[in-house]
Amino acid sequence: MSQEWHLNNFEKESKIINIIHTINNDTNIDGILIQFPLPKHININKIIQHIKPSKDVDGLHPYNIGCLLQQTPKLRPCTSRGIITLLRKYKIKINNFNVVIIGTSNIVGKPMLLELLLYNCTVTITHQFTKNLKQHLKTADLIIIAIGKPNFLNGKHIKPGVIIIDIGINKLYNNMIIGDVNFRSCLNKASYITPVPGGVGPMTISSLLQNTLEAYHKKYQYDN
Repeated sequence: MSQEWHLNNFEKESKIINIIHTINNDTNIDGILIQFPLPKHININKIIQHIKPSKDVDGLHPYNIGCLLQQTPKLRPCTSRGIITLLRKYKIKINNFNVVIIGTSNIVGKPMLLELLLYNCTVTITHQFTKNLKQHLKTADLIIIAIGKPNFLNGKHIKPGVIIIDIGINKLYNNMIIGDVNFRSCLNKASYITPVPGGVGPMTISSLLQNTLEAYHKKYQYDN
């Protein structure tokens, strides 16, 4: 079964938490998804922490993040999981890669770091203000970027053969959607590069569905 709760932008945080508690106790519902972003007066972390870990299909509850940190993953963050699935689909063996992540968010950057450590990658996690960022990029076998800055990464910053995963979504004044990577300037230097739109987005959705299916099959695993 599927249910949706549509709330206004001025809804109290306590009401959202009460709804989550109701869903937590409903045995007919196996997964809970909070649509981000939330209004500024809502504490996102507090909301996530009230979701039952076994129903956290976004994979962002501290319990699920902790399991990933301890290399015993259960429900995994959707975007980082989708990226790993994408790399495996193209038979790209990332073991022992030098990886640069640009972006430190709780939704993408940090979970991506934990996923890559499962493959013994050497990971440098950076942001748009990192000193000597270009030096880090020169040695990267894989670059993953999610900072919301259009065309931030261009071809002169990367080495030939690098793999680039662009998670950025930027809407320009003409309503055109582009990523954080200057696609044209990187296309001929990268061995693989994801487009925006149509690259990582569908993988995030597929991972959400995968998590939901796993939550259904393993609904008692968390409690036993």
